[in-house]
Amino acid sequence: MITKTGPVGFHNWRSLVVYGLLAGVAVVFVARLFNLQILNGKVYVLQAESNRTQTISVAAPRGIIFDRNGILLAGNTASYSIVITPASLPDDDGDIQRIYRELSALTGVPVNSGTVDEAKQLQECTPGPGITQLVDLEISNAPYNAIKIKCDVDETTAMVVREREVDWPGVSVEIEPVRDYPTGSLTATLVGFLGPIPAILAKEYTAQGFLTNRDKVGYAGVELTMNDTLIGTPGKRTVEVDVAGQELGNLAAPVAAVPGDNIALTIDTRLQQAAATILKRDIDYWNNDYYHKYQISSGVAIAINPKTGEILAMVQYPTYDNNRLARIIPAYYYNQLVEDPAHPLLNFAIGTEYPPGSTFKIATATGALNEGVVTPTTLIDAPAMIGLKNTFSPTDSGSIQYYYDWTYTFYGETAGLGKIPFLECIARSSDVCFYKVGGGYETEIPQGLGIYRLQQYAEALGYNQPSGIELPGEESGLIPDPAWKRIYKGENWSTGDTYLAGVGQGYVSATPLQVLMSAATIANDGRLMQPTIIHDIVDGEGNVIQPFTPRVRWDITTDPVIKDYSCVNSECSATGAMKTVSLSAVQEVAAGMRLAATDPNGTLNHSFSFLNYPIAIAGKTGTAEYCDDVANAKGQCKPGLWPAHGWTVVYAPYDNPEIAVLVFFYNAGEGGRVAAPTVKAILDAYFQIKAADATQGVTGNP
Repeated sequence: MITKTGPVGFHNWRSLVVYGLLAGVAVVFVARLFNLQILNGKVYVLQAESNRTQTISVAAPRGIIFDRNGILLAGNTASYSIVITPASLPDDDGDIQRIYRELSALTGVPVNSGTVDEAKQLQECTPGPGITQLVDLEISNAPYNAIKIKCDVDETTAMVVREREVDWPGVSVEIEPVRDYPTGSLTATLVGFLGPIPAILAKEYTAQGFLTNRDKVGYAGVELTMNDTLIGTPGKRTVEVDVAGQELGNLAAPVAAVPGDNIALTIDTRLQQAAATILKRDIDYWNNDYYHKYQISSGVAIAINPKTGEILAMVQYPTYDNNRLARIIPAYYYNQLVEDPAHPLLNFAIGTEYPPGSTFKIATATGALNEGVVTPTTLIDAPAMIGLKNTFSPTDSGSIQYYYDWTYTFYGETAGLGKIPFLECIARSSDVCFYKVGGGYETEIPQGLGIYRLQQYAEALGYNQPSGIELPGEESGLIPDPAWKRIYKGENWSTGDTYLAGVGQGYVSATPLQVLMSAATIANDGRLMQPTIIHDIVDGEGNVIQPFTPRVRWDITTDPVIKDYSCVNSECSATGAMKTVSLSAVQEVAAGMRLAATDPNGTLNHSFSFLNYPIAIAGKTGTAEYCDDVANAKGQCKPGLWPAHGWTVVYAPYDNPEIAVLVFFYNAGEGGRVAAPTVKAILDAYFQIKAADATQGVTGNP
């Protein structure tokens, strides 16, 4: 009998395990396929579509900036960069190394330097990585993308590369527009400069199609305030790419970039150049030939058309060269500007605040005449010094404090001016007159203007508020009142504060543009024009899409912009009513400013600047004592030792004003002696330019 033997059990349990494993794998695959194709099918279809689709942003040409006569101030010029496309390099490694060596000899970029990891940490065109490392980095990322080896090469080098493209496959020249500022430092504070899109704004700009590593935005000047007008709208191309990033073709019709609009500024570059030259020349003269030391550290000159508000020139010293910031912002140069104690990056015309000194008497005189504190012919005794009672409350008996006229402070003259009519107080800029007018004086002027009313008239002339000019960084200035002093100084207001405020001292501060606006308002019969630096906005086809239209902010003779106050014994309270300034009061202030030029003793003739000037002018000088951090560090903040800023503002012609010019010198001394000659020279330049235009049949400029 034959017995049947063999591994019967082997077939049973081992088969079950194998079949079970196969079934499990099948279930996993089916589940995975179900998840990929059914549950998340749409997601992966979109990802696949995204992988083969690439949207390319097309840069928009930035709008250009030019002056009122079409002189280019900011434009776009070509920047040449040498690039390598790794996928287009030769197959032979020897040929690649030959190209690298020859390219290194031409550009100065080493063949090998650093590592690929180090290259990852740096922006394009940053010195350090070698050509090999830059290319190897791009090979691992996207071999069909061009990597920049050298940026901003000169045109000659770019042409050499163009000629060698046959011998250097994969190497080419990329042309990009970059900002160019032909007038450089002459207009830098007005035009400004560009910089990379800040991280805080990256999301916003990216959503609009801009690229953070390519596009730039305004960082200063009109480039900043008018950025939305100048920047344009990027275009886009939607293309199909393969796995290596090579373009295979367009998937949709390209959308063209929309260039930014162009802007014409109100300035005349010829007057701008003349003003800048005169300002620098006069600062050098006073420092080198008169003071024989570095005393006047900065200055600003502004010219405006009082009837339209157009800024005709705005210059300062020192300034900066925005061309050095056009392509990149070099850290060493930027730090040099930031650390400069004269602060050249600031726009001195609007971004700095100083005590306006006697130029502020324009506001005090307007209020005093309109409120009937004095009349033009009121005789006021103006000794060289006067004892005034300084009180802090109505019940305070006070103490006598002595206040001095500028003739005593700066020249030691003890005779004073004697009894003079109020218009002569304006012309000769008597501090004692304005102490009395501002705060009152015994029975001679029993009711002074007072700080509340003074604040109202100053604000009506443009003080204590930004002007709204289209430039960044504008300060508001300060016309203080008792509430301000309690909050910020922890003290009660005193009559002495009012006396000082009336002559533009104490806590009063203003920007140079505000001082100019106050004089321009008087010149324009009480109409305060909106100051502007923008003349026209023009599209790429040359069509004016926003023409210049002068705008009146308010007319103090017709618009009730003055809060009415009832004052008794230096105590004033608002009545709730509003009022205007009489035209006669404005014209009387103008007459006093005119007398400053026609009277041999007027402050505009102190240095014989405007004596017998052939064109009728009117104006006001100012000498403002100050104590800031710089003066304090020098030990100058002591009675009798305080340094002084110099101011002068003049408009012309007197009967039909077309220009008003202000000059401010930091730490210059007396304004009538130092700043007035500079104003005269700028006015001379203006009328010379106007005469030259007239001979050529050109009208309306500058």
